[in-house]
Order: sequence, then C-alpha cells, then structure tokens
Amino acid sequence: MQIAKIVAGTAAAVFAIWMIWNWTTIKGEAQVGVAYGAHITCSCRYIEGRDMASCETDKEAGMELVSLSDDPANKRIYASVPFLAEAVAERRGEFGCVQLSKAEIEAL
Repeated sequence: MQIAKIVAGTAAAVFAIWMIWNWTTIKGEAQVGVAYGAHITCSCRYIEGRDMASCETDKEAGMELVSLSDDPANKRIYASVPFLAEAVAERRGEFGCVQLSKAEIEAL
C-alpha cells in the first residue's frame, strides 16, 4: 500500500514537471490548431458554402481537441481548445476569411 502511494506520487510529480517544461509548446500547438481550424472552416463555410458537418471533416489528424462553432449572422467561426487557446475568423467581403486579433476578439 505504501509503495503504491510512493509510485503514484512520483508519477504525478514527473507528469507535473513534464507539463511545466512543455507548457509553451503545448499552448503554441493549441494556438496553431485553433487558428488553422477557424480559418479553414470559415473558408469552407462562407466561401465554399458547405454546412458545418461537412466542414468538420476538413480537420487534420491531431485536431480532435479543437472545438468549432458557427455564427451565421456575423459570418464568423469560433475555434477553441479549452483553457489553452481560442481563435475567430470572419468573412470580410473581398478579403475572404480573416483572423481576428486578440483586441478584436475581446471587443466581441
């Protein structure tokens, strides 16, 4: 029983150290995933005219944690990985789908 507690504590400590060591990489990969997801889905939805179910199939392998939602009234796609990253892309006329900056996202 005592050995199991020591092993569990050691495993938790190793995992915590690994998370701290790799946090910027994990967060960066999440940000790239949501930015890609928002932009590609915006193009799929508002330039190609496909529905969200069809656009969900365009996600690349490894993007399972990226959640996508649609705002048809404003022609926006919201993408997020909980607690790590978020991105918004919107259709802007002749410019196509454009990523919103952090300031623009906060102003929504």
